[in-house]
Amino acid sequence: MSNSELDRVIVRPVDEYNQKLVAYVHPPNWVNPQPADSYDLVVIGAGTAGLVVAAGAAGLGLGLKVALIEKHLMGGDCLNVGCVPSKTIIRSSRVVGEIWNGKNLGINIPSQIDIDFPAVMARMRRIRADISHHDSAERFASLGVDVFLGSGKFASSDIVEVAGKTLKFKKAVIATGARATKPAIIGIEQAGYLTNETVFSLIQRPEKLAVIGGGPIGCELAQAFRRLGSEVVLIHSGSHLLNKEDNDAAQVVQQTLIKEGIRLVLNAKVEEVVTVTEGKRLYFSTNGYRDSVTVDEILVGAGRSPNVEGLNLEAVGVKYDKRRGVEVNDYLQTTNPKIYAAGDICMDWKFTHAADAAARIVIKNTLFSPFGLGRSKLSSLVMPWVTYTDPEIAHVGLYESQDVETIKIPFSSVDRAIADAQEDGFLKIHHKKGSDEIVGATIVATHAGEMISEITTAIVNKIGLNKLSNVIHPYPTQAEAIKKAADTYRRTLLTPRTKKLLGFLTKFS
Repeated sequence: MSNSELDRVIVRPVDEYNQKLVAYVHPPNWVNPQPADSYDLVVIGAGTAGLVVAAGAAGLGLGLKVALIEKHLMGGDCLNVGCVPSKTIIRSSRVVGEIWNGKNLGINIPSQIDIDFPAVMARMRRIRADISHHDSAERFASLGVDVFLGSGKFASSDIVEVAGKTLKFKKAVIATGARATKPAIIGIEQAGYLTNETVFSLIQRPEKLAVIGGGPIGCELAQAFRRLGSEVVLIHSGSHLLNKEDNDAAQVVQQTLIKEGIRLVLNAKVEEVVTVTEGKRLYFSTNGYRDSVTVDEILVGAGRSPNVEGLNLEAVGVKYDKRRGVEVNDYLQTTNPKIYAAGDICMDWKFTHAADAAARIVIKNTLFSPFGLGRSKLSSLVMPWVTYTDPEIAHVGLYESQDVETIKIPFSSVDRAIADAQEDGFLKIHHKKGSDEIVGATIVATHAGEMISEITTAIVNKIGLNKLSNVIHPYPTQAEAIKKAADTYRRTLLTPRTKKLLGFLTKFS
C-alpha cells in the first residue's frame, strides 16, 4: 500500500503548479522502503533542518544509514509556506513600490496601475513548484536516504515507528518545526482567517484585508498586499511595529507603511470577530476606546507554536514545553543523550539559515564527536537576520542599548542612496568601547539583506573597523556606507597627540 492511501496531501488551488509541487515533496504514489536493520540517524521532519542533517550525513560517502520521515510536505515552511512564496510575491509588490517612487525620479506614473493578482499568485506557485525538486523525496532517495512519508513517533529508547514500519536508530534528530499559533479571539474560528500557511492559496485579491500582528511576517505581508491593491489595516498590540528590532529602524518601516496607505492600529487588542453581510467585522480596543473594522479577509501573523504533539516524547525522556518546544542544551542535545533537535522545534532563531546552521552542528555532534570531544555549540553562531519589508531591516549581533559604541551613517550622506531616492535608511555599526572590534550592526535599506553579510563576516573573523577601512568598496554603491562607518572610526583615533605626531612626520617626508 502506498503511503498516499494512508494520508493524501492536497495543496490548493489544485492547479498544474501545485500538483507538480506535491508530486515532488509528497508524491501520491510513494512507497516507503523496507527499513534497514539499524540506522545511524533517524530524522523526524523534512524541513530545512531535517533535510540538511539527512543530506549532509548521507552525502559524506561513509556508508551511513540515514532515514528521513515527513508527514506532510518535504521542504517544510521555507519552501511551501515561508521564504519562497512570500519573497516571490514581495518581489512582484516591489515593482509597484518602484512605480510609486517614479515621481521622485522624474517619471510620470499612471493614476491606475493594472495589477493582475491571480497572475502574481500563479507566478509564485510556478516558481515554488520549479524549486521544489531540490527538496523532493526522489532526490533524497537518490542521495542514499531512506525516505518515509507518514507520522513518526518514538516507540522506545531506540525505535521510531512510521506508517506501520519500525526504524531502529543509534541517534535520532527531532526537526518537526513549528506552525502558526491559533489566535485566542472570540468568533475568529467561525469567521475564518488566514495564516502564512494558507494565505498563499489565495487566487483572488482581498479588497479589504486586516493583518493581526506587527512582527516581521505581519509587516512584510501587509506591505505586499497593500502594494498589490488591497486596502490594509494592520492591528498590533505594541506601541510601535517590529518591537524586537532597533527602534530607529522600526520607525523608518512604520512611517513607510503609513505613507503607502496602510492604516495602523497600535496598542490594540482584537476582542471579537463577527461575520456580517459586508464580510468579517473585527472589534478591538485601543487606548481605552472600542472600535471596529470590516474586511474581506483576516491574516493572522502573531506567533508560532512548536510541533511537539504526536511524537510520544515522554516515552524516550525528552523534555519539552508546548510553547517553547523541545528542551536542548548548547550542543542541541535533548534530555535524552541519543536524541538531538534542530530548527524551529527548539530554537528562538526561527529562520531558514538558522535551521541550516544548527543542522550542521547536529551532524558534527551526533556523528563526529566521540565521547563528546570537539562538539560544536549553538551559542558560538553569529546569526544575522532580515525583515523583508521595503526598505529591509537587516541585523546581526548586539544592539545599541547593549553597552557598546555606535557609529551611525544616514543614507542621506551616501551618494548612491541619494541617486536611488532611497535616503530614509541608515547603517549602525556597534563596536566594543575602546576597541575597533565589531559586535553588531543594523542596516535599513532596500537591499539591506545583501549588505549585512559583509559585517557578519567581519564579526566572525574578528576583522575590526581599522581593517575594514582599508577594504575598497566600489563607488557608487549603498554598501559604501560600511566603509564610511569604518573611516569614521579611524577619525576618532586622531587625538591631539596623534595629530601632533603626524605633523612632526610630515616635516621629514
